[in-house]
Amino acid sequence: MKSVRVFFLALLLLAFPFLLQVAKCQSDDEVEAVEIEDGGELGIVGEDAQEFGSGALGPAPGVETVCIFPKNGAQLVPAGEETELVVGMKNDGESILNVIGIRASVHLPFDHKLLVQNLTGQGFNNATVPPSAQSSFPYIFAVSKYLQPGNFDLVGTIFYEIDQQPYQTVFYNGTIEVVESGGFLSMESVFLITLGIALLVLLGLWVHGRLQNLSKKTKKAPKVEVGTKTTDASLDEWLQGTAYTQSLSSKSKKK
Repeated sequence: MKSVRVFFLALLLLAFPFLLQVAKCQSDDEVEAVEIEDGGELGIVGEDAQEFGSGALGPAPGVETVCIFPKNGAQLVPAGEETELVVGMKNDGESILNVIGIRASVHLPFDHKLLVQNLTGQGFNNATVPPSAQSSFPYIFAVSKYLQPGNFDLVGTIFYEIDQQPYQTVFYNGTIEVVESGGFLSMESVFLITLGIALLVLLGLWVHGRLQNLSKKTKKAPKVEVGTKTTDASLDEWLQGTAYTQSLSSKSKKK
């Protein structure tokens, strides 16, 4: 029992850094929430970002877009780290297409009205797509490092002008998977693995203790010794001539 108590104490000391980290993250999240209420936005706003996309615009006829994640077919987005995607545009119109910028946002997958994060706005200077031509434009973004891992919807929009008429086209509206940044094992994963090993060790200690108790009980069990039987001579004389003595004599003759 004493070893079990020591084991639980060691497990508590091992889990203390993880619990401290969780509390620190929660406090940081509260600070971020206050900053958002004051009018800020999550995400890194670049120096070349421009104010664009105000008002409801539609796509221009004859313009097609496509989006790919280079070397990231699984569309994994590490929290707090930069992720790159490439937007391809094809201009089938008769006028030059001037690309203004790209903007994206992260939403909950079951309801796009619930905005999770506005991402970086990427502006472009002198970016054009001639008629009957196609071009590609990189877009680098980073989700908040405090965003919990899971599936989210990414909505990306590219803004452009044709003959000084503004347009916008949604080039991506799909699911991305946010994962934890860092090495192969996160702190939470290490804690869970350690907890699992600790439970297995505790189970082994319990089974070992039970086996020791059973072995002690087996050693303390009294041994039954079978010896020769002795009878009292006076008792034989008193029983002489009865059926009991006759049965004893018949058994001795058989032997």
